[in-house]
Amino acid sequence: MTKTNPTTAVAAGDLLLGGELRVNRLGFGAMRLALGGQVREPAEGVEILRRAVDLGVNHIDTAAAYGIGHLQSHEMIRIGLTPYPDELVIATKVSAPQEGSTAATGRTTAQHLRHLVEQDLRRLGRHHLDLVYLRTNGMGQPGGEPIGEQFAALAVLRDEGLIRHLGVSHVDANQLADAQSIAPVAAVQNRFHLNDRGDAPLVTRCEQDGIAYVPYFPLGGGRERLNRPPITDVAARHRATAAQVALAWLLEVSPAILAIPGSSTLDHLIENITAAGVRLTADDLDEIESA
Repeated sequence: MTKTNPTTAVAAGDLLLGGELRVNRLGFGAMRLALGGQVREPAEGVEILRRAVDLGVNHIDTAAAYGIGHLQSHEMIRIGLTPYPDELVIATKVSAPQEGSTAATGRTTAQHLRHLVEQDLRRLGRHHLDLVYLRTNGMGQPGGEPIGEQFAALAVLRDEGLIRHLGVSHVDANQLADAQSIAPVAAVQNRFHLNDRGDAPLVTRCEQDGIAYVPYFPLGGGRERLNRPPITDVAARHRATAAQVALAWLLEVSPAILAIPGSSTLDHLIENITAAGVRLTADDLDEIESA
């Protein structure tokens, strides 16, 4: 009997991040290796990361704050994937005015941002960071706070060669424009998924401007929230899971989208990556989006 080759992340297609880094549109979010997942030992996280790369993932999203105790995503990435493949792109986020915070504020000085970037370089074992997002506004609504000064500080680090490309996270259109007036923006990482489509205008803008749009929580915070019609109806027709349909929907919505589902088990990792092979029809999209 002929053995069927597994679907890999390559099936999702690719895009040029920052106009030069070719990444597959289905990547991997590292948060659940260290926070809120089923990983209990670093060796488990290392195994998942290595399997993800084996299955074609070449874009991994992490952050210094993704860790508790002996589970730290940066360290698992360094241990599991060094020497890093040439094609692997690692994205991280900075902003915290103090350790463990996720909110950029006026207290986030240029000196502090430099410290965070240098710390990420050490922890990841890199000479430069491929993509660094300026994360703003905590977990509240995007917008309201100027980000130009902080983004300019990161642009200096890019000019020094410590960062290759810059991004912004949890921003509104005005904050994105503020950043674009200072330096090229390669990616935006905001909240966007089947159950929250409010950022659709910014997705369109990113597509028009050649900016990657990277939705965090691409499954809306949990698979159980997707188990409802019409998502389950479409999934049944494709012999897929609701989570796979949700990821396939993201990839169909815009060619600018890079999906970064997190996985804390090998089974969920394979389920997510197999979504790269799900092809939704126009009727499927209409059914999903009209609900």
